[in-house]
Amino acid sequence: MENCKSWLDVYVLYKVIKEKNFEKNWEDWEEEFKNRDPKVLENFKQDNLERIRFHSWLQWQLFEQFKKVKAYAESNGVLLMGDLPFLVSRDSADTWEHRDYFKLGLCSGAPPDMYFAKGQRWGMPAYNWQNIDRDGFGYIKERLSYAENFYDLFRIDHAVGMFRIWTIPLLEPEENAGLNGRFDPQDENLWEAQGRKILSVMVLATKMLPCAEDLGIIPECSYRVLEEFGVPGIDVQRWMKYWGTSYDFKAPQDYRKNSIATLSTHDSSILCAWWLHEAGTVDGELFKRKCQEAGISFDAVSNELFNLESSNQARLRWRHKIHSIDMLLKVLKRSENEARDLVNLYKDSHDERRKFWDYLGMGNKFGRNCSHDLVRLALGKVSDSASIFSIQLLQDWLSIDCLYDCDFCQLRINSPGTISDKNWSIVMDLSLEDILSLPVNNIINDINSKTHRL
Repeated sequence: MENCKSWLDVYVLYKVIKEKNFEKNWEDWEEEFKNRDPKVLENFKQDNLERIRFHSWLQWQLFEQFKKVKAYAESNGVLLMGDLPFLVSRDSADTWEHRDYFKLGLCSGAPPDMYFAKGQRWGMPAYNWQNIDRDGFGYIKERLSYAENFYDLFRIDHAVGMFRIWTIPLLEPEENAGLNGRFDPQDENLWEAQGRKILSVMVLATKMLPCAEDLGIIPECSYRVLEEFGVPGIDVQRWMKYWGTSYDFKAPQDYRKNSIATLSTHDSSILCAWWLHEAGTVDGELFKRKCQEAGISFDAVSNELFNLESSNQARLRWRHKIHSIDMLLKVLKRSENEARDLVNLYKDSHDERRKFWDYLGMGNKFGRNCSHDLVRLALGKVSDSASIFSIQLLQDWLSIDCLYDCDFCQLRINSPGTISDKNWSIVMDLSLEDILSLPVNNIINDINSKTHRL
């Protein structure tokens, strides 16, 4: 196995100690194990060589299998994109060995936004970049070096976290999610220099092409530095709008050239679920909080503003009669300036379904069902974008046809900030052989041919 000595010995030792401690978090181990007493660890290693060698063998097998996949893909002219998780679990060999690389009194997350009214609390510790820098970024370089065995491109998870990360005190009640967090570093003037330095290290340390997941609330400096380094970002169709003006969906030619265009991500619903349950709605908790901040009783206005019977998934759907900002302000009994945040939520979401329908050129017969044509045209639009890459979830491709009768909400890969058996557990009902024989492949081929993606 290449480039693995730096982590393998620690990892397999960590795994066996966890086994002997009934899978407890390393912070709950006996002090000599928790604090890595060299003599105690060496004695433990000698006493448990069989299990340690077993875990080493497992990693070797994984290495060999992934290498074969890489070679096979390469022989067929296919590039593989892998993942470089930005954060690591608090209960991991990394934090056990390098606890000075992490701010263990803080957990990471995301600030409140349109989809998560309380923000998100992920639980992983924030990095102590000063200490990682002190050691020449060896920790990052070693991860990249090993990943090179398997990938041609790699996704930088939560790339904006290189610039600044939303942190929540560990003792903050979990029900508050990310509400009471703050950015680290706090000083906005430090963000660009930090992100530039980390990305510079990553770009120079590997032959792989980095691709940045730059989603969420993004500081302007992030876009600038990614463009400077030639690192593609991600443009998600449902969020590509002319923000602050018409709020219409962006024309395909206005997508960033240096980006990956996509309908959905692993952290979002797929297109059909978005269309049925999210498009044209606002997050209920967020709207309530913005009402409170504006001194407005949500209970007093909610029934006039929203069709509560057709609202679900904790999202509120506007009533048809609220067809203008003036109508909204009349119900709120506030000026536009006094209710600015609520007005912005209205501009973003009101009539979103109609705008998307017209954007796809679906014609006059506006409907609420997620038809085959809607999915097909959305895929055609995103594939025809200016983005250098167009990469779609398998679920979105197949929902052109054979997944039409499924519960689309069950096809989501992950719901960020939540702990659930459903996260990262989706299994396709179709085998690869079944998928290869589907009639939808002709449609997919036609889309890629017409948009010059072949």
